[in-house]
Amino acid sequence: MKTLILRGPGTNCDQETAYAFQLAGSETETLHLNQLLAQPSRLHDFQVMCLPGGFSFGDDLGAGRVFGYKLEQQLGEILRQFHDDGKLILGICNGFQILLSCGLLVSPRADGVRRATLATNDCGHFLNRWVYLETASSCCVFLKGIQRMVMPMAHAEGKFLTDGPETTAELVAQDQMALRYVGPRPDEPSLGDWPANPNGSLQDLAGISDSSGRILGLMPHPERHITRTQHFQWTRLAARGLSEETSWPADWAQDGLGVFRNAVEYFR
Repeated sequence: MKTLILRGPGTNCDQETAYAFQLAGSETETLHLNQLLAQPSRLHDFQVMCLPGGFSFGDDLGAGRVFGYKLEQQLGEILRQFHDDGKLILGICNGFQILLSCGLLVSPRADGVRRATLATNDCGHFLNRWVYLETASSCCVFLKGIQRMVMPMAHAEGKFLTDGPETTAELVAQDQMALRYVGPRPDEPSLGDWPANPNGSLQDLAGISDSSGRILGLMPHPERHITRTQHFQWTRLAARGLSEETSWPADWAQDGLGVFRNAVEYFR
């Protein structure tokens, strides 16, 4: 099993993301977008494609717009074939923005206008903090067996919006609402409020999948929490006598490694 980490100018999370896939049991290869544009057939060598976080092309024209346009215009057909072949696509943070920009997650209207986007956070500025997440989809391959996770987020444009109630209803009906921001306890939903929902996303959404469940885009960073010592309270865990081999207490959410393990297990 082999994963492609597709980077571009401004991508800055490619090495951490590759390590997460390697830890989960996948071989990885990191390619610059220009390398794939020069040899699109190289995509056939992989089972998973991941678009990692960062600020691709400086987020000129909007977060992920330039990268997404290049994918749509120059690699659209081969990417659709990649997906039709039963393979997986993951977009993290800027990668999520790219997937929405190129229309892989939510198809555009007949006139080409996007039906979903990631807008500026309600606070109006960049946020870097830890968030709790709850799985809201039963069909997403990457989230199989995961109920709750805790991981960092770092973005300025993460507020998920659609163009209206019809698109929102379609996403709900197709089980595409994959991840939601929640409070730190299982009985504490965010209800759209700060700080649980950090950016004001529609229905507290932190990530969505496509209708097949084989494409996932999410704003938080699972690759930044794949070991116990990356947790923001790991010293308290150690004080309670919990080691790497000890299962998480019931009141703690899981780390992000399961997202990558699920991708690997899908092909076993």
